[in-house]
Amino acid sequence: MIENNGVVLVLSGPSGAGKSSLINKIADDIGEFYFSISTTTRPMRKGEEEGVHYHFVSEDEFKKDIEDEHFLEYALVHGNYYGTSLKPVKEALSEGKLVIFDIDVQGNTAIKNRLGDITTSVFITPPTLSELKRRLEKRCTDTPEVIENRIQMARREIQRTTEYDFLVINDDLDVAADVLRQIAITARLKIPQDRINFFVQKWEDIEE
Repeated sequence: MIENNGVVLVLSGPSGAGKSSLINKIADDIGEFYFSISTTTRPMRKGEEEGVHYHFVSEDEFKKDIEDEHFLEYALVHGNYYGTSLKPVKEALSEGKLVIFDIDVQGNTAIKNRLGDITTSVFITPPTLSELKRRLEKRCTDTPEVIENRIQMARREIQRTTEYDFLVINDDLDVAADVLRQIAITARLKIPQDRINFFVQKWEDIEE
């Protein structure tokens, strides 16, 4: 019997797609997991907390961590840096947890390059661009200029959905949550390549 593995679930999609709402709906149904909290140079928004939503640092601190290779992945998005610290991810994987990332398409590529054999990726999006714009305007957290930047980014990101294992269209939150719940549970069944190789070596137990 092969022991439980630490595996990765990558969630990407435009801001306003409902990723956080979906995670909250399925959190009690997918077993023990670690939600990777990104580090960012973006200013803290109203209602956000340090260490809960992001780790907020200065640009100088962030660049120092880049030099010291402390990030699994990082990207410059809308003029601010976002990155994923390696240490807590490694710890969670060693404990057999499902590690969930909420990252952009650049981050997905970086994680696939580093952890591809244990990674399941999901692109989450509203059904249309106009619906995305409506949601961004409704939440009243961004200026019109920022909303326009997010829309333009979404136009580019949607062209890369074929790089993901699954596409979840978040039109109805409950339906989308059911789909994502099944994906998360299935993701836990992935086995890293080194353990597959070990199993194959042990499997042939009949001497010629």
